[in-house]
Amino acid sequence: MTYVLGGLAVVLIAAVVIGGIVWNNSRSDGEANTDVLATSATFTAGSATAPHTIDLFEDFQCPACANLERTSGAAMTDAINSGQLQVRFHMLNFLNKQSGSGDYSSRAAGAMKCVADGESQDVQLAFHSKLFQVQPREGGQDYDDQQLAGLAKDVGVSDATQQCIAEGAQVAAAESSASQSQTELANATGGQVGTPSVLQDGKQIAVSNSPEWVQKLIGANNS
Repeated sequence: MTYVLGGLAVVLIAAVVIGGIVWNNSRSDGEANTDVLATSATFTAGSATAPHTIDLFEDFQCPACANLERTSGAAMTDAINSGQLQVRFHMLNFLNKQSGSGDYSSRAAGAMKCVADGESQDVQLAFHSKLFQVQPREGGQDYDDQQLAGLAKDVGVSDATQQCIAEGAQVAAAESSASQSQTELANATGGQVGTPSVLQDGKQIAVSNSPEWVQKLIGANNS
């Protein structure tokens, strides 16, 4: 399903597209500010000296993002661990209204920020993957903050990080990051904000539901 926002009306339409969620945003200059992207990411994995850096935009309530994680998550993690790729993960929250609680995207992004601030890269990536593995059905019951803390415990986070999640301590910060990231994505895409989306050097690149796009990306400077 694709969601399009035009003017004051929200129109729900079905479309044959790989990307899950799209809306129009009037501001665009064809390229995102990479300095802003570096600071607005929910978390960053990989070395700053990696030859390739991408910005990945997702929403924890987005089914297409969960599919991208299933098909390409392992390839990205391998590239991160081998020093070939740095990924700046931007967790958006415009699918809050598609969640049963009405704010799941924001709370899940806040939980991810707690983990990002307090845990190792391996645990960060594990929690990111976990949230997509157990993604709630759109419009159905989702996880409260205590349950999100329990999911984080499953991947080995500390008691302090669990408390951060249970208290919703980073939700406001995650919402601020989402707002900044959404603006930068709109600048890079002609106003079409969708998840999942990937930018390289501030410009959108094509991805597919296979790990081949990752392999092609990291091979670009190695041939």
